Amino acid sequence: MFIKQLGAFFLEIIEIVVFAISIFLFLYLLILQPHKIKGSSMEPNFHDGEYLLTDKISYRFNEPKRGDVIVFKAPPDYKEEFIKRIIALPGETISIKDNKIYINGNLFEENYIPDEIPTQNGSFLKEGEEITLPENSYFVMGDNRPHSLDSRRFGYVTLDKITGKAWFVYWPPTEAGVVKNEITF
Repeated sequence: MFIKQLGAFFLEIIEIVVFAISIFLFLYLLILQPHKIKGSSMEPNFHDGEYLLTDKISYRFNEPKRGDVIVFKAPPDYKEEFIKRIIALPGETISIKDNKIYINGNLFEENYIPDEIPTQNGSFLKEGEEITLPENSYFVMGDNRPHSLDSRRFGYVTLDKITGKAWFVYWPPTEAGVVKNEITF
């Protein structure tokens, strides 16, 4: 009798573990994925070593928006993933003049980074040059402009290379919270 009860107990434990692993894999593979911030390119808003969850399904139902912090497969080999902020949208023109961003000819104000952080041009987007983004293409930049490898150097990011939208910072606990889109333009 005792052996039957012990066997039933272990069978129940195994069922619970298999169920928990199944839920984890479903969430991880289809809905949310953890990512680690590497480097200083998103400071002062995100810091090296922070962990966040990326929502992998939002962009199947909605278009990316200006200000979204995204994870994408980065050029040139599309193997490494970067985390950057969307600055310009498909069909818009973007230019950099005197360390300021202009979208469709209008000065782009950024309230999420300090005024003293300059936005220099790069090898893809040169000073005073205006670029129109193709369909399904997004211009992304790190919040720490002097220390960010982004669209100014490697060009726009296409929708098919975006793997998700940063949704929630979970580590360290002192920084935990929902990632906000702080851009109004």
